[in-house]
Amino acid sequence: MDIDVKNLHPLEVKLLRFVKPGEDITEESIISGLGYKVGQCNQAFSWLSAKGCLEEVSRTKKTIYEMTDTGRSMKEEGLPAERIYSFLGENGPHTMPEIAEALSLEKSDVGSAFGLLSSKGALKLNEERKAEKAGDLPEEIKVQRAVLDRAAASGSLEEGELSAEERKAIAPLAKKRGASSSPFRIQEREVVVYRLTSAGEETRSAVIEANITGEEFGVLTPQMIQTGSWKNGSFRPYGINAPTSRLIPGRRNAYSEYLQWVKDKLIALGFEEFDGPLVENEFWNGDALFMPQFHSARDIHDVYYVKDPVHAKEIEEPWLSQVAATHENGWNTGSRGWGYAFDHEFTRRQVLRSQGTVLSAHQLTKAHIPGKYFGVVRCFRYDQVDATHGADFYQTEGIVIGKDVNLKNLLGLLKMFAEEIAGAEEVKYVPGYFPFTEPSIEVHIKHPVLGWFELGGSGIFRPEVTEPLGIKEPVLAWGLGIDRMALMHLGLNDLRELFTPDIESVRTRRGN
Repeated sequence: MDIDVKNLHPLEVKLLRFVKPGEDITEESIISGLGYKVGQCNQAFSWLSAKGCLEEVSRTKKTIYEMTDTGRSMKEEGLPAERIYSFLGENGPHTMPEIAEALSLEKSDVGSAFGLLSSKGALKLNEERKAEKAGDLPEEIKVQRAVLDRAAASGSLEEGELSAEERKAIAPLAKKRGASSSPFRIQEREVVVYRLTSAGEETRSAVIEANITGEEFGVLTPQMIQTGSWKNGSFRPYGINAPTSRLIPGRRNAYSEYLQWVKDKLIALGFEEFDGPLVENEFWNGDALFMPQFHSARDIHDVYYVKDPVHAKEIEEPWLSQVAATHENGWNTGSRGWGYAFDHEFTRRQVLRSQGTVLSAHQLTKAHIPGKYFGVVRCFRYDQVDATHGADFYQTEGIVIGKDVNLKNLLGLLKMFAEEIAGAEEVKYVPGYFPFTEPSIEVHIKHPVLGWFELGGSGIFRPEVTEPLGIKEPVLAWGLGIDRMALMHLGLNDLRELFTPDIESVRTRRGN
């Protein structure tokens, strides 16, 4: 036998000494016999199973109805149906609101209880639309009362202990989730039965023969030295060659750390950070950026619409009027606009923002000139999720406003993002099209595994965007996929790895 019984944990030793060969071993028997907690049982079972000392004999599921605080209150005060029936018997006919107020019950509870009682012929509404008694209390309510009384003794009931009639009666009183307002909470548990293996029986015999009780001291404390209690017991041997416990220090998520590093870098360059709500309206998400409401260019952003409330209450003036006029006829920008009737209802429609540029539009209305602004912004678009696309993603969005800013300045910023922040060695810039910038530039980088992909778009805002929002000077703008930059920076090959639930990746991956 390869097991050194001197190195067994006290939880294992006590369990081995307690059980008998051939008998069933369950969590319940160990808790009642040894006083273990559930976690200690699971540890002992797991350790001994891994050593080949225990084997699983059976595994069955059972449903437990645990009594909640609401159930205990109903046990003392009565079920709503009982209280309403009794109240009407003692006080005569009353309206539903009067019953709810008199018994301090929710109107919904009164309505549900009355519906049950009236369907069984116990209550009815008279000509004055008041509830009154009409028959005996239904048997179902009496069974529910009996179930509450039974459960109060131990705090729970097992489904197998209930009759078919009782199971039917308890069903409307129990919930799996959100059970705080219900008398019972449904808990589904697995009952696992173990038995000692032949190796387990040998280990048990060796433990008894070595006179190991599980009560041996594991640590010598100052208190033991002071009181002398160490003299009255024996110590567990130290495993000098045993592996040390793994140290897992706290560590920030690598992607979160990267986002903060990008922010710190931009702030160090003199940029001010902006932010805003996830829910926007079509005005700021598209109209303020000179994206026509009913044009194919709108398909660039396939948005998620908000169901409730559907529309924003209002759009700020004078921006609404000036942007609407720009769409219709160009307003005072020198443009002819898009030449259609601006839809003031559509522009209030609420969406999850589909691009970070919406925050740049907001910032134009309150920006200082000259000024440099940026944001790290979460966006949402309906898209096929793959190694380089996600249905929700982060962009780094920014604008630079100044009398003398130009395309060369913009290319310098794009170079910084591609090479310094993303860490790309191969970069190219290609012409692009966006309704809100002219000229427009896309920046592409080459990933060692995924190959070339677009990092994002940029350009100089058109006058149709800036002037209706109060800006006359040139504005450089960019919206880059910071998730994709992180792929290069962190040495990953799939965007989904940035948001993995695998905690091990957080423990081992380092950011900057």
